[in-house]
Amino acid sequence: MYFLGIDVGSISTDLVVIDEACSIKEQLYLKTKGRPLNAIAEGLRELGRQFDSTDIGKAGTTGSGRGLAGAFAGADVIKNEITTHAVAAAKIDPDIRTIIEIGGQDSKLILLEDGLVSDFAMNTVCAAGTGSFLDRQAERMGIPIEKFGEVALQGRNPAPIAGRCAVFAESDIIHQQQMGVSEENLLAGVCRALAASYLSNVAQGKKLLPKVCFQGGVAANKGLKAAFEEALDMEIFVPKEHRIMGAYGAALLAWEQKARPGTSFKGFDQGNLDVEIKETSCCDCPNQCNVIRLFHEGRSIGAFQDRCGKYQRV
Repeated sequence: MYFLGIDVGSISTDLVVIDEACSIKEQLYLKTKGRPLNAIAEGLRELGRQFDSTDIGKAGTTGSGRGLAGAFAGADVIKNEITTHAVAAAKIDPDIRTIIEIGGQDSKLILLEDGLVSDFAMNTVCAAGTGSFLDRQAERMGIPIEKFGEVALQGRNPAPIAGRCAVFAESDIIHQQQMGVSEENLLAGVCRALAASYLSNVAQGKKLLPKVCFQGGVAANKGLKAAFEEALDMEIFVPKEHRIMGAYGAALLAWEQKARPGTSFKGFDQGNLDVEIKETSCCDCPNQCNVIRLFHEGRSIGAFQDRCGKYQRV
């Protein structure tokens, strides 16, 4: 028996399949490209070439598109990113006390105590420091994003960059370029500024205790990892699964439901369906839910955002 986790974010859609020992058997990292349903379908089709639908005992979803994924693929558990990232980190290393998570559009801080979330925070001011900002700067400077961190590590005199605002940060970067600052010092300055911004904005004075885990797609940036280590004066742990921790956590939560009979997972063939999405305003009660419904050939195949679950039973 296997367990499926799906994490639908703004930048990437990740799918993970684990076995009964909670070991990852397969993982997919797909670009969402503004079309989450297409990314979910692509992931299901690809996994369907390796697994039978009957192999999946339970399924879980997370991320900003967790409701859509749950309605389309069928989920036994639907949880937010804070929970799934914490569950995955605690499983990989029970000694982890602090999670720095930076994704495509947001940043999170999660504090753990005995493997449970004791506190958390998210960026509330600006998207500076997220993956999309770094991607834009790398593209503008003609540097492959995969090389961003390596180039930054070579900087010996980091340029002063304002990190609290994406607009001001980009303005500073352009000004420093025009002043002839080298690429390595420029990128080193960006990493230092973004680490400082995260600690003053997201962390907001919270105490970050070791072991500190850095996860999310941006965790691959060695320059930013080094900047965090310098600012915190402690070693930062980056798990090899850093890009798919949300999906892994969702799969682990699905695994926890294994004793319950049956599953809501609809099968990998869902990836082949031609689906139409419609919004419905329900006025049957004071909730007045704005329900998102999925249709295939005129037949309702799923819904979410209805608080009472009325449309999910249709």
